[in-house]
Amino acid sequence: MHVRNDVPHVIAVVGPTAAGKSDLGVALAQALGGEVVNADSMQLYRGMDIGTAKLTEDERQDVPHHLLDIWDVTLAASVAEYQRLARAEIDRLLAAGRTPVLVGGSGLYVRAAIDALEFPGTDPQVRARLEAELDTLGSGPLHARLAAVDPEAARVILPSNGRRIVRALEVVEITGRPFTANLPGHDSVYDTVQIGVDVPRPELDERITLRVDRMWEAGLVGEVAALEGAGLREGRTASRALGYQQVLAALAGECTDAEARAETVRATKRFARRQDSWFRRDRRVQWLGGRGQELVTQALALVGPARSGGHSLIT
Repeated sequence: MHVRNDVPHVIAVVGPTAAGKSDLGVALAQALGGEVVNADSMQLYRGMDIGTAKLTEDERQDVPHHLLDIWDVTLAASVAEYQRLARAEIDRLLAAGRTPVLVGGSGLYVRAAIDALEFPGTDPQVRARLEAELDTLGSGPLHARLAAVDPEAARVILPSNGRRIVRALEVVEITGRPFTANLPGHDSVYDTVQIGVDVPRPELDERITLRVDRMWEAGLVGEVAALEGAGLREGRTASRALGYQQVLAALAGECTDAEARAETVRATKRFARRQDSWFRRDRRVQWLGGRGQELVTQALALVGPARSGGHSLIT
């Protein structure tokens, strides 16, 4: 395979869950002599395979994938740490003449990898105090406090998302500036083309329902039970992952298996809409609505033709 020199330095494949990002990322990496860098926050966790729709080895089609399975489920996610790791992988691939293909729907992680974004430090004492208040008062009063000091942050952070509310209040207290002042701008640190995979909402909803059904059939409940033994319930981030949170509730007797399954579908559809809204706000994302080979062809037209040796780029 000959790799062209006129392709962008970095390609980012973004969009909502179940849109088909992973398959497109593999196809582009094959066509462009590249490798995939994961930008899905939950695929960073070891053992969280079925519920995150992590590609199997066969589905990766010999394309190297990086930043999968690097964290224990007990570890709290850190976007700053992900940024460090992602940029190290991107820089390494660029130095080797390979095309980094960033793939994922975690909007802040994508932006952390490719945009000029600095993360304020943390203060363990401030964090501990705020987390104690969260445990005592719940997320509602803390969200109201955030709305008073940083209305824009309160607008974009759900009142139920205690972890993000605590982080926003911590940043305000440490820096004396609104949390939103530290959110990513649109200044790229790499020459990047961002490709959004566009799927009509009714079709996406249908895909999500089918995906959840397949996850249950593939053994998601067993996967969660095994991870529970590895400390999943204690993991502040991993335990809240879609599907995992619902199955943990069922395992604890808080709901039935059928209710957990139905709630996973509902929560995933809501999450997909938030993902879509996040990426739509970034005008650099170029949305493509094709399917299968048509989608790959459209994507390659954005980044320049690749010499594929006459092979189909997607199966």
